[in-house]
Amino acid sequence: MPDLTARRRTLVLAICCMSLLIVSLDNTILNVALPSLQRDFHASVSGLQWTIDAYLLVIASLLLLSGSTADRIGRKKVFRTGLVLFTAGSLLCSLAPGLGWLIAFRMVQAVGGSMLNPVAMSIITNTFSEPRERARAIGVWGGVVGISMAAGPIVGGALVQSVGWRSIFWINLPIGLAALVLTARFIPESRAPRARRVDPVGQLLVVALLGTLTYGIIEGSDAGWTSLPIVGCFTVAVLAAAGLATYERRRVDPLIDTRFFRSAPFSGATVIAVCAFAALGGFLFLNTLYLQNERGLSALDAGLYMLPMATMALVFAPLSGRLVGTRGPRIPLVLAGAAMTASGVLFAAFDAQSSDALLFTSYVLFGIGFGLVNAPITNTAVSGMPRAQAGVAAAVASTSRQVGQSLGVAVLGAALAAGLHEGAWWIIAGCGAAVLLLGTLTTGRWAKATAARTAGLLLAPEAEDDRKAVRV
Repeated sequence: MPDLTARRRTLVLAICCMSLLIVSLDNTILNVALPSLQRDFHASVSGLQWTIDAYLLVIASLLLLSGSTADRIGRKKVFRTGLVLFTAGSLLCSLAPGLGWLIAFRMVQAVGGSMLNPVAMSIITNTFSEPRERARAIGVWGGVVGISMAAGPIVGGALVQSVGWRSIFWINLPIGLAALVLTARFIPESRAPRARRVDPVGQLLVVALLGTLTYGIIEGSDAGWTSLPIVGCFTVAVLAAAGLATYERRRVDPLIDTRFFRSAPFSGATVIAVCAFAALGGFLFLNTLYLQNERGLSALDAGLYMLPMATMALVFAPLSGRLVGTRGPRIPLVLAGAAMTASGVLFAAFDAQSSDALLFTSYVLFGIGFGLVNAPITNTAVSGMPRAQAGVAAAVASTSRQVGQSLGVAVLGAALAAGLHEGAWWIIAGCGAAVLLLGTLTTGRWAKATAARTAGLLLAPEAEDDRKAVRV
């Protein structure tokens, strides 16, 4: 990527953040609209789960492919394609005549969304090469998630209450079109020095693993956990995971480079992302249905109730980026894990829904935790990795987020359908505790040493290629 002025780099960051904004807003606003969808389409809990998880599954399945493809054929090209597909999918969602059509159009959105966040993060990583500057940029990136959490429930609630749920998808259109025009004008093209080959077998195994696992969890309550289709789904998921681990180790250019996971910080960031976003997905799903269905609040009032959580996420996300840049990832990860655990415990052990004081306290704690956790996940995932593989590394981190959110909706939705309300909150508390534990274990000296060894291992083949080129 050519050297850019500070002003141009800031503009590139702003454009990339626009793509994150529409993707993040889409999920937040949709949660607020779930009760309206349930009434209009006479949907079951599993039907509501699929409106979220169909999107998350497709995006999670394609993120790695999009990241490696962008590194190979050009990040700007893939980014622009993603903006077109996501914007078009949003328009189709607003026109959906039924729940099945809405789920299908959400999948179109997801194909475009898979080309946005990991590719945008790769663009940011290659634009901001200095570690502290990059950490601050990632902090701004994380702050956009906070903005979407703050604006999403309120904007979504106002739109659902005044115009109807279809209007929640219209907000993506002007932002998507503006980002498309600005991308064509201001973002330079970039790609990895060495093209990575396509891995269709690995891609199919990822789809099989995520699809069967999520289907089994969502439909298990209705079909029966010991029924043949559900047992078959889990069996296929296990076989796909084993096949993926075995096959990818043998490829020269794997879809998932298993050597990445020799770095303890990278592996820790991956698992932390799954746990943190599983907690987020389940938290939003449970609270949206509780506030509107059980408390009888309007969509707008429900959004206002969750404003303390969103505001804390907005405030603490950029603070987390600055902490990562100056003190490293441990402090924000430990604080995030502690806050998310405390929020889950308030619901599970102290019945936070029994009073507004406890409810708002738990919302504030969860918002603080989620605001702090995003920046260290992203920074740890891409730091120490060769810049040529930034797209793949960022895509693994993004995939972990989507997988986590998908599993959170699936698992906690299944717990809700089974009447295990208290158990669902203990799961969220457990996810927070995992963030706390892994944040402590994977940010010390030993972990940093494994990251340095992994970086050397990944750079060795590239250096050998350069030596061969010089000899020729």
